Amino acid sequence: MRNPVRNTALRSMLHAGAFAVLAAPALADQPDTTARNEALVRAAFDRWATGGSVFDGLLAPDVRWTIHGSGPVAGTYESRDSFVEDASVPLFSRLSSPLVPDVHAIWAVEDTVIVRFDGAATTTSGAAYENQFVWIFRMEHGQVVEAEAFLDLVAYQQVVENNEPVTE
Repeated sequence: MRNPVRNTALRSMLHAGAFAVLAAPALADQPDTTARNEALVRAAFDRWATGGSVFDGLLAPDVRWTIHGSGPVAGTYESRDSFVEDASVPLFSRLSSPLVPDVHAIWAVEDTVIVRFDGAATTTSGAAYENQFVWIFRMEHGQVVEAEAFLDLVAYQQVVENNEPVTE
């Protein structure tokens, strides 16, 4: 005679085992993806802190970058070139020293990486520029495809309005 309780328990164990076998590759990839994305972003910020560009190689050409808030620079940029030209150059061209990031934390989970950092530089008029940033990245194939930026846009705009751009 069959034991229905035993058969049900055995069937449940088999289903759980099959699920674990099927899910294992996806679960195993999660820590690798998380670690890889965090390492790529950390390396980009390390490069930036030593005088390189944070954007080179990190941003996909068709990145969608949104600056939250209000003001002339707030909005969504539909490419790396548009973001750099229309949002970064107006600020960076008015700095006489490089903006140096001081990273407080980088958090990563799967394809999302969040960076909390401060940035400081000297403007072309000799004044200090300091700001606090939170950037949220969504990564695909080792590049940022979507970004959101939170910063003090008043401080940004004051630099753009009150300093002459560097001429080369």
